[in-house]
Amino acid sequence: MIAPDAKHGLAEEDQLFRLLRQLDLAPDASQRDIAAALGISLGRLNAQLRSAAAAGLITISERPGPDRRQRFAYALTGRGGAEKNRLADRFLARKFAEYEALHAELTGTTSGLSPLKYRTRLMQNNLAPIPELYVSYESAQKLKSEAGDLVSHDLTLRQICDLELLMNGGFNPLKGFLGQDDYDRVVEEMRLADGTLWPMPITLDVSEDFAASIELGQDIALRDQEGVILATMTVTDRWTPDKSREAEKVFGADDMAHPAVNYLHNVAGKVYLGGPVTGIQQPVHYDFRGRRDTPNELRALFRKLGWRRVVAFQTRNPLHRAHQELTFRAAKEAQANLLIHPVVGMTKPGDVDHFTRVRCYEAVLDKYPGSTTTMSLLNLAMRMAGPREAVWHGLIRKNHGCTHFIVGRDHAGPGKNSAGEDFYGPYEAQDLFREHQDEIGIEMVDFKHMVYVQERAQYEAIDEIEDKDNVTILNISGTELRRRLREGLEIPDWFSFAEVVEELRHRYPPRSQQGFTVFFTGFSGSGKSTIANALMVKLMEMGDRPVTLLDGDIVRKNLSSELGFSKEHRDLNIRRIGYVASEITKNGGIAICAPIAPYATTRRAVREEIEQYGAFIEVHVATSIEECERRDRKGLYRLAREGKIKEFTGISDPYDVPENPELRVETENVEVDNCAHQVILKLESMGLIAG
Repeated sequence: MIAPDAKHGLAEEDQLFRLLRQLDLAPDASQRDIAAALGISLGRLNAQLRSAAAAGLITISERPGPDRRQRFAYALTGRGGAEKNRLADRFLARKFAEYEALHAELTGTTSGLSPLKYRTRLMQNNLAPIPELYVSYESAQKLKSEAGDLVSHDLTLRQICDLELLMNGGFNPLKGFLGQDDYDRVVEEMRLADGTLWPMPITLDVSEDFAASIELGQDIALRDQEGVILATMTVTDRWTPDKSREAEKVFGADDMAHPAVNYLHNVAGKVYLGGPVTGIQQPVHYDFRGRRDTPNELRALFRKLGWRRVVAFQTRNPLHRAHQELTFRAAKEAQANLLIHPVVGMTKPGDVDHFTRVRCYEAVLDKYPGSTTTMSLLNLAMRMAGPREAVWHGLIRKNHGCTHFIVGRDHAGPGKNSAGEDFYGPYEAQDLFREHQDEIGIEMVDFKHMVYVQERAQYEAIDEIEDKDNVTILNISGTELRRRLREGLEIPDWFSFAEVVEELRHRYPPRSQQGFTVFFTGFSGSGKSTIANALMVKLMEMGDRPVTLLDGDIVRKNLSSELGFSKEHRDLNIRRIGYVASEITKNGGIAICAPIAPYATTRRAVREEIEQYGAFIEVHVATSIEECERRDRKGLYRLAREGKIKEFTGISDPYDVPENPELRVETENVEVDNCAHQVILKLESMGLIAG
């Protein structure tokens, strides 16, 4: 029995939900039409409008025109949009409970539907639409105009990926970036504060300065990197996380060799903001637009095609013959249609770029039966979190309308840790997925490692081969494939498709034809610039590629003249050098960089940016600080010792000695020509220049 006061509160809550929903659907309707739609009097409507405006849920503006019945226009604020979504969940959950009670009273049994917490899961089939966080087009236009006066946060690429999947329902049941209570429980237990399964922290990381400028309860505008407003967010939480704890719990180790751990400590902002999001518009993608589908668009496609069972294949790599065999088997085992659902957001640094991968996918799509297979692109920022990521991927595919999900060997594994061992066991992801499969609501199709059996001319799962000792088992690893591409070696037909190999060779020509970057680092006065100049002349003498020297002093003068020598400014200077070098490398040239670059984290970021396009050769000019100070041609060390130059590398500021550079050269009692020749020999050994 519900108490009278509680019933009254629920009725008021339902009326507010209906009001917000009606204003979102028809913001330009007259008061008389709104009252009629809600079934209340004009007086009651005016009272509700005043109350909603006072709470900051709507704005009311006068509308010019002769019609006195349409004097006002209404628009949901960001807070109002978030409140509408929250109340919709509560409204539908309550109506579902009433339906369950009525069903039990009439039949003596339960309905058989699972009473899950969120409206998106009220219907268990994979074809029902799920809710999004967008307001209507009319409300979005007004909200966009009003959001121009809000404090803005410019989203990073990862945050744009996260926001898109929040707004379109891909991250259902999340209604925004996690608050602190949800974050803490997700990190510790893979669950939201209310107990719902969710394995990955989806947080809005910002700088300390930005966080300090925001008050709790304040609305902020979320913009893309071109300044376009995508959403608003009501900031309900602000905290400084324990990132080491997050790394240990989510990724299994606080190890910088893990790309997401490195991102967590060295790229992400130090403060997290949480709160509900109101979607205004989705991010714009100019590439492969016909291949990008929201969860509801995929569900509509499955309804149109009559697909009741759909198995999703997650990939961040080009498709080779082993993948084709695996997907054929999975579809057959699940008796389902196949969705090839590659990630095109952010993957592991060094992966094949998504433009090349999508061209590879499209080249082999005709190898699949068109009536049972389709492909859609997922703009997801992967974390490479292995087991947790597999569960996360399953929830995302469930939201996209899939009923089955392929989890293979070392799913979403990042490779080796600092000790040279795999971060996760080969089938650890399958074990965790299997443990939570019923709660995820999607069935796993698990596969072992697929290899080629030469005698039978077919691919087989490695654990199913009973006569291993009597057959020839062939396999090409990703490392071996990259070596063959780099050196122009044959890639056999049994391994991949000719169309895929052609695309990969176009993207990755032999190393002797690729651009690359030589990155010198060392103390001031170590001889970096001198060796770099000598190397430039030797490479220009060969004449097969354009060569550009990005010397630290020259860049300071022409590219970074406004910067000082604080850690922040030195990092920014190195990142500018790295960006220019990456563009040179991407376009087939040779970039020679010679800054001090004292910080390992910044050098790693530059490496990751450049290695998307070509080789990165770090050369540590290992001249001792004593020898550099003895040389001191510019008198800088003397000024640093006298305290006239602050934060001077090696004197008052640290230098992170490279642990594993491609080459380390000594300059004391060694001719410059000899040092440059050592670099030339290294480039020859790597196949970057002809011997």
